[in-house]
Amino acid sequence: MANGEADSIPHGQALVDLVEAVHGGEEAAMTAARRAVRKRLGDAAFVDACATIASFSAVVKIADGAGIPLEDYKEEATRQLREDLSINEFQS
Repeated sequence: MANGEADSIPHGQALVDLVEAVHGGEEAAMTAARRAVRKRLGDAAFVDACATIASFSAVVKIADGAGIPLEDYKEEATRQLREDLSINEFQS
């Protein structure tokens, strides 16, 4: 996120940190991010945040597995990133 965007919602930075830690996969970062969200937002909000992260991850995997094509605007916006990561070389 660009500087300051996470501040536009309450506890936004803690939530962004949780998402980044989950996708980064480092145990220490995930532990710290989980603790921060639970401390600042509580257990129920922590569960909701985790469910949201999981749902978005699942939706992307379902779309990819079903062969749903990338929208034109996303294709354009991600062209360089996909080239840099060699994503276009994956079988479709």
